[in-house]
Amino acid sequence: MKKSDLGVLGLGVMGQSLALNLEDNGYYVSVYNRMEGDEKDILDNFLSGKAKGKKVIGCYTIKEFVDSLSLPRTILLMVSAGSAVDAVIGQIKPHLDEGDIIIDGGNSHFKDTQRRVEELNSPGIHLVGMGISGGEEGARFGPSMMPGCSEKAWETVKPMMESISAKADDGSPCCKWIGGGGAGHFVKMVHNGIEYGDMQIIAEATQLMSKTLNMSAAEISETFLQWNKGKLNGYLTEITSDIFSVPDEDGEPLVDKILDAAGQKGTGRWTVITALELGIPLPVITSAVFSRSFSAFKDLRKQVARNRSGREIAKSPDISTFLHDLERAMIAARMVTLAEGFFLIKTASDVHGWDINVEAVAKIWRGGCIIRSAMLENVISAFSEGSGLTHLFESKEYFGEIEKSVPGLETIVDIAGRSGIPIPAMSSAMNQFYTLQSKDLPANVIQAQRDYFGAHTYERVDRPRGEFFHTQWKK
Repeated sequence: MKKSDLGVLGLGVMGQSLALNLEDNGYYVSVYNRMEGDEKDILDNFLSGKAKGKKVIGCYTIKEFVDSLSLPRTILLMVSAGSAVDAVIGQIKPHLDEGDIIIDGGNSHFKDTQRRVEELNSPGIHLVGMGISGGEEGARFGPSMMPGCSEKAWETVKPMMESISAKADDGSPCCKWIGGGGAGHFVKMVHNGIEYGDMQIIAEATQLMSKTLNMSAAEISETFLQWNKGKLNGYLTEITSDIFSVPDEDGEPLVDKILDAAGQKGTGRWTVITALELGIPLPVITSAVFSRSFSAFKDLRKQVARNRSGREIAKSPDISTFLHDLERAMIAARMVTLAEGFFLIKTASDVHGWDINVEAVAKIWRGGCIIRSAMLENVISAFSEGSGLTHLFESKEYFGEIEKSVPGLETIVDIAGRSGIPIPAMSSAMNQFYTLQSKDLPANVIQAQRDYFGAHTYERVDRPRGEFFHTQWKK
């Protein structure tokens, strides 16, 4: 019997979709799923359903699964991040040989991936930490893929991974080698952080449309449909239009029936924590993560709302003017979010020695992934070869694109503030834009305070950097 080209271990929605994607592209695929509890029937149902008649081999033991693979073996793990990955690696490791490859396709923390790479080095087993974005549809028909591993392992899996990835408009695969160790999972983590920011900005926009203009769900849907034809073109803009067009059974908008308590699986928090560890400011992404946390306190918010006095919603000049300003506000805020995400990637790449090509990262996000948008072309242009940027704001063109839209952002933040409508992500984007272009900040006062109560010393503007002074402030 012909040996399979690759094995997929874990047949959740993503695992099944990727297995079928591989088969569509001409590969023989072995599949295995945990045979305990509610999961024991998943394999049989998959084989008799979606995989029926396809080049998919079902395996009922780990040994049978590993033995069904051609050498060097390549195994794609699609299991929950954390201890489950370690447990599965422990189960399959005794059956593997030197040169075999394990691909972790889940949302593992990049530090866990770094550790696992080192642990598998001694037996000569390669670990590929590969971020995968695109959800079920992307996994089935072409996701954006961010592999981090040794160059040797990448050369082995490259043809397979590129064949199943999404393709950009120019035909290039949305799958590039990111760097060694945990680089792939790190970039996927930041991708998800940017995703948090984009989603929060869009959610804030819809609330403003509803509260300040009293727009119906159908009107909001149509507006996002039109915006998707311009600078805001992208997956999240597209699906927002779809969401506001779906009615509930009673004919009312389904989105209005959904409880305003957003969940999160951790990648956004990881992004913020990592940024704090590296000293990189992420105002928009951080505000988006905290906004989801605030949303979870529904009962507390209801209680506090009882103390609120009545407040009139600030009136905008007219609908067309407001929507024009709101469109510009979203463009500016989302471009700021991309800038802070890439600033984090650049910094982490330097710290960990990954040598990440940020232009290539922007290119593989053009298709298949959740944050794909027209604005990535601005990122690619800014990071074009030879630019040497540390931060996207250093690019006159990128900065200029934001600057053109900032007046709209300023207007929207003003209207929201006078109306008592929270827009933390948009206001954070505006303040970040102001802060990074400010040659002088009031941090001198903070440093003086620190020296006053803690003798932390300070530097002077009229002396070279690196010279520190202390003053006895109290006379």
